[in-house]
Amino acid sequence: MRRYGKNPDEDDVRVRPNRKGNRPRTNIRPKHEDAAEGLVLTVDRGRLTCLIEGRTVTAMKARELGRKSAVVGDRVAVVGDLSGAKDTLARIVRVEPRTSTLRRTADDDDPYERVVVANADQLAIVTALADPEPRPRLIDRCLVAAYDAGLDPLLVLTKSDLASADALLESYGTLGVPAIVTNRDELADGSAAEQVRETLKGRMTAFVGHSGVGKTTLVNALVPERRRATGNVNAVTGRGRHTTTSALALPLPGDAGWVIDTPGVRSFGLAHIDPSRVIHAFPDLEPGTVDCPRACSHDEQDCALDQWVADGHADPARLHSLRRLLSTRERREGD
Repeated sequence: MRRYGKNPDEDDVRVRPNRKGNRPRTNIRPKHEDAAEGLVLTVDRGRLTCLIEGRTVTAMKARELGRKSAVVGDRVAVVGDLSGAKDTLARIVRVEPRTSTLRRTADDDDPYERVVVANADQLAIVTALADPEPRPRLIDRCLVAAYDAGLDPLLVLTKSDLASADALLESYGTLGVPAIVTNRDELADGSAAEQVRETLKGRMTAFVGHSGVGKTTLVNALVPERRRATGNVNAVTGRGRHTTTSALALPLPGDAGWVIDTPGVRSFGLAHIDPSRVIHAFPDLEPGTVDCPRACSHDEQDCALDQWVADGHADPARLHSLRRLLSTRERREGD
């Protein structure tokens, strides 16, 4: 039985009203070809501060981005009010493809990845030699994350006036990781900042480390006009107090590069890391894996790397360093 007859006209057809009063949904989205390019400097409670043509603009993520979020270091497309005036708000409509993504998890059993920074090309791992004591396993974990993300690692050892750096320098020498050693006097007179600044020229460098190691103090010395709050080490626990609560990208004087100060970390989980990718950071060992058994962990009895080293193709210390890094997921960071 036909409801409206053979040839109903428009007046005969019942149309369900749109109760919300809005336009019908469509899958066609605007291309925003006139959007301005911006760099995300910091993220705070859903508001993103972006640098656009020398101005800082507050923006929020557009609905069409869905669950995709922008993080510090992202290149984004922004539309709306780009004046940067007080109480104005722009929209981020697109996140450009990333050249690198530094990730971590809360622990090695946590499947949820947290993006620390995007588009960095260097990772400065800041560690105090004393007050608080260095944690080599945390350094190892940061190195693994850097190698996996394609970032060049840099080891920055602070407070050398309280303890010697020789042991750590010897431990990481075989990895070929460049290292800088500083003390409090050098931070005070600016010589430490000048020494570190030479390694940052033309690069975007993310600074990581646990609280109290002097990470933010060093960043303040590098960019003195944008000082951030710092704190002291807790005398009871021996741990630093969290004073930096959000990542912040800062330009070095003279447009010499960028530094990204990140909050202090208690742990650096590697649940997202595929151990097979870590070998790429060891070009002298990688050819020796051709004869390894399938899915070799490079730390087992039949691993071909043992014979590769025995034949004189690589330094045994390098293989030891590789296996130390690969085993970091099996050990607690405080060990």
